[in-house]
Amino acid sequence: MKKNTEKRDFKFDKRADKYDDHFEGKLSKRFYSLLYRFTGLSDGDRVLDVGCGTGTILKTFRDFQRIDGHGIDVEPNMLEVARRKCPDMDIRECSCENTPYEDAYFDTLTACMAYHHFPDKEAFEKEALRILKPGGRLYIADPNLPHPIRKLVNFLCRNINGEFFSDKEFRTRFEKQGFTYIGTRKDKYAQLIIFQK
Repeated sequence: MKKNTEKRDFKFDKRADKYDDHFEGKLSKRFYSLLYRFTGLSDGDRVLDVGCGTGTILKTFRDFQRIDGHGIDVEPNMLEVARRKCPDMDIRECSCENTPYEDAYFDTLTACMAYHHFPDKEAFEKEALRILKPGGRLYIADPNLPHPIRKLVNFLCRNINGEFFSDKEFRTRFEKQGFTYIGTRKDKYAQLIIFQK
């Protein structure tokens, strides 16, 4: 019998309307806070939130700066919520590895609680480099798990589309593609890794 090696992913679409008030939405607030505190935005910046989910990050950014906001995700029901929250923004259904944007299009890219779900992380890293302007920044907010717990979770989740990294592992991966590592900010179980093109 042939073993099924295709990875499964969590179906966020089933919880789209209740996501923000559910456990996952509340858990994400610490990650959002890191982004809001350390993402330097200016009026007019073109910002792409990769794995934008329900659009919470883009809406909050827009509350503080007049950004040109864009969001992508693969879950159509999550995107419907995002479009209701951010009616004046460009919200699209597409993968993070092959986006429809021109080279050097964005000032800022964010990926919050999304990177560990990306099925082809290396392809995303290359795509992020392509669509960022020279000097543009990439902010990745993902779980900060101690080494033994991270290794155990990665082992247990090997058949689910999810893999977690330390800030040093992030740095190695993205520097290999040509990014410059700026720094990491941490808040308990959350970390924000900052890169520049």
